[in-house]
Amino acid sequence: MIIIPSLSIRLSLIAGLFFAGSSIYSVHAHANEPTTLDTAAQATHTLVKQIGEQRFTAPDFRPGTVRHMVMFQFRPTATIAERQEVTRRFLELLTSSRRPNGTPVVVSLEAGPQNSGENADLGLDYGYLVTFRSEGDRNYYVGRPIVHTSGCFDPTHDAFKKFAAPFLANVVVFDFTVK
Repeated sequence: MIIIPSLSIRLSLIAGLFFAGSSIYSVHAHANEPTTLDTAAQATHTLVKQIGEQRFTAPDFRPGTVRHMVMFQFRPTATIAERQEVTRRFLELLTSSRRPNGTPVVVSLEAGPQNSGENADLGLDYGYLVTFRSEGDRNYYVGRPIVHTSGCFDPTHDAFKKFAAPFLANVVVFDFTVK
């Protein structure tokens, strides 16, 4: 299942995983997008069509602090080493996620295993909190399947999604702009 709020985009096995909205979707190995889009995802797709991918992913598009929360449930078959490698590569995005001109996209990236005793973790194992300076930076980082034009999405994050997908059972993404 994938819960994807705000501007996330669904994976094609995480290659696209992260969609705008707050609906639950299953991850399908060969599906690029869910069959239905929730309200936020529809609004996002409409916005991209109206303003274009370059504006949507521009660093100055809707400036302000944006938080991108990502939570993974690993497949039971994922080894400890594979789980550690997924997290290592995710954390590496702090320094490797850059625009074509070399400008960093991510302001900060924090991560850790689930350790709440509230019994409300939905089976999720590990969480990541990524911070951006604008919605444009977040949009560039998230990329496909909403954004497809070369130079308008982060190829490093795109490659990470493809790498991580086989090790993940569920992903939850929730984005918000700090008020």
